[in-house]
Order: sequence, then C-alpha cells, then structure tokens
Amino acid sequence: MVSSNLFRVLIILSMMVVLIKGAPNKVKCQDKHYPYCQNELYCPATCPEWCTVDCATCQPICSLPPTLSPPPITPPLPPPSREGAAAKKARCKNKNYPNCYGLEQSCPGDCRDQCEVDCVTCSPVCYCNRPGAVCQDPRFIGGDGITFYFHGKKDHNFCLVSDSNLHINAYFIGKRNPSMTRDFTWVQSLGILFDNHKLFIGAKKTSTWSNTVDRLSLAFDGEPVILPVGEGAAWQSHESSIIVLRTQDANSVEIEVEGNFKIKATVVPITERESRIHRYGITEDNCFAHLDLSFKFYALSGDVNGVLGQTYGKNYVSRVKMGVAVPVLGGEREFTASNLFATDCVAARFDGRFGKGKGGFEEFVGMECGSGMGGHGVVCKK
Repeated sequence: MVSSNLFRVLIILSMMVVLIKGAPNKVKCQDKHYPYCQNELYCPATCPEWCTVDCATCQPICSLPPTLSPPPITPPLPPPSREGAAAKKARCKNKNYPNCYGLEQSCPGDCRDQCEVDCVTCSPVCYCNRPGAVCQDPRFIGGDGITFYFHGKKDHNFCLVSDSNLHINAYFIGKRNPSMTRDFTWVQSLGILFDNHKLFIGAKKTSTWSNTVDRLSLAFDGEPVILPVGEGAAWQSHESSIIVLRTQDANSVEIEVEGNFKIKATVVPITERESRIHRYGITEDNCFAHLDLSFKFYALSGDVNGVLGQTYGKNYVSRVKMGVAVPVLGGEREFTASNLFATDCVAARFDGRFGKGKGGFEEFVGMECGSGMGGHGVVCKK
C-alpha cells in the first residue's frame, strides 16, 4: 500500500513540474547562410529551456545555461611531426556557440596544418575528414558522409559539381604505375563557373618543397589574384561577392561566394614517405604539388550532379561498393570535360542561374567524421 501511494505522489509531482515549466522555449538559426533553416524550433524535451540551433543540420541542440561555465578544455599534446613543427591552432569562430567561441585548440596529428573547430562538439576536425572533402589520391567524402575514391585519368578534366549556378571542374595530374591498370592521380587545379564569372585555383609545379614558398595560383575572370603575404590577408572583387582569405602564411586559402559556396584549398606535396608507402615513384624533379580541398555549398538544387555534387542530390543513392578497403566510384565517361572551364560533360547542369528547390544535402552537412578502419577510410555519424 505504501509503495502504491508513493508512486501516485511521484506521478502528481511530475505533472506539477511540467505545468510549472510550461512549453519548451523556441529558438532560431542565427546564420544567414542557411536560408532553409530560419523557422522557429522548440528546444528538446531533455533541455526545454536551454538550447541553440545547429544551422547545418537545422536541429535544436542542448546548451549550458548562461549561469553555468563549461569545464576548461585542455587539448591533448600533439604527437611530434616528422618536420618537428608544432601543430596549428584553431578556434571556433561562430558566436552562436558561446561555450566554445574563441577557445584555442591544436589540430589533430594527422592534419597538423589543416583543421577547424567544430563549434557543436567543440573539437578540432581535419578538413579532409568532413563531408565535401576531396584530398589525396582523390579521396572524396560525399554529402551523404560516404567515403569513396575516384581515380579518373592523369592529364584529364573531370566535372566535380554541376548545378544551375555552380560548375566545378578539376584537372588531374598523375603517374602510371606499371604494375597497375590505372594512374595515380591528384587534383592539380579547379575551374569554377558561377553567375557570369570564372575562378581558377591551381597548384604550381615544383621540385623541392618548402612550406614558406607560396605555390598557389589564383585568377578571377582571367586576371591574376594577387594576395598580400601573411595569414589573414584578404582580396575581394568589386564585381562579385567573392572573398579570398589566406588561412596560412602561404599555400592555403578560403574562398567564399556569399549564398553560393565556400572552398578551403591547400597546396600540398607528395612527400618521400608517402611515395615510399604507396609506391608512387615520385622523383626529385617533381613533388606533384596538388590541392587538398574542402567544399561547403549553400544553394544546391535537388538536380545537382558531378562526381561530388551527385552525393548532395535529393534522390541520390550511393553506387559505391561498401565494406571494401578502397571503395571506388566509376563513371569516367559521364564526368569527363574537354577543358577546365567546359560544361560539356554528360552530367552538366550549369546555366548561370540559381535553380529552384533544395537538395537533400542539409541532412548530412552537420555530420561528424573521423579516420577509422586502420586508416583505410573515414567514418561519419550524426
């Protein structure tokens, strides 16, 4: 009898708490780059009074009340690199995450010069381990979070993204391994079309690599983009909303066109160690400087196509064979372009105008990804 009465009391108290607290608070995405996520959302039941909106996934997430202070974050000491250089520091730059904003953290050991802080989890993340990445012998992470390789052919152009107002081609350089039936390939340059503009991003050929020598080449509408030396240096066009920002003293930039796309591009070499491990056969006359890339898209339509672009499409189903060490995507004929700025690939969708309707990509942009499976791939999760 006692236990039964106690149970009734607990139920009544729970109902009283709910009545006192009332309905959950409403919150909105504060970032104008996510127009599809401007409606009010209710805070989760687990934190009805204290939450914010993760604009990338358009989902409310719990946050600490303003009276509480987050525990101090002490990043782990980075492992020593073969060059002996310290890992780069990164900070959360989104003021909508006050518990993480401005906190300095060290880049992980496998991307000591290329990382950013994910403000939602308040942890450093490698550019090449996030959806939208195109790095190495090109390893892609699609908008759906699935990792795959697209080798293409050396000295050929391939369509990476094609939508109504954005078209991105990549020029592949490479070497042929006599014991294999394909080329080793890397992205050497990009040709980007949007509105009525042309943007070129390229890595200059070099033999001896130095991190202090800038090997990045940029041009906008056929004119060279001259960036001042030093991290933080910027360039802006008077004819477009495009902004180019140096993220390191040399060889690394962030390029953004408001409401359309953002690209992080870094020129990197093939090191002797990488050549030895993967049997690339790199010689002293050419270290095959290439681009490691990270893409973020703001206005893709559901009809978007291209090697990477298709993975953001509304009805896309991955063709990649899962469960293998090196999942490879085919389709060279479908994505081949005649030159760096050509829109003649079979997958082309470009007409210089924004399309109607969103793709399904916003569901995946906020995924967290990290290296797994012994370095053979990347695992993504919400």
